[in-house]
Amino acid sequence: MTTKILALTDALGSVVRFELMPGNRFDTVGVAPLTDGGQFDAMIADKAFDSYWLT
Repeated sequence: MTTKILALTDALGSVVRFELMPGNRFDTVGVAPLTDGGQFDAMIADKAFDSYWLT
């Protein structure tokens, strides 16, 4: 069994929130719970997956 860890960090790299998911789930499924209710001036993300709904 594998596990994925998605983390939301601040500008200094400190973890603000994190989401644990089963390793067989697509990564973008865990993004919405991390970003809901947050206010962002900028976002830096991995471009390995193309998700237009994030922009």
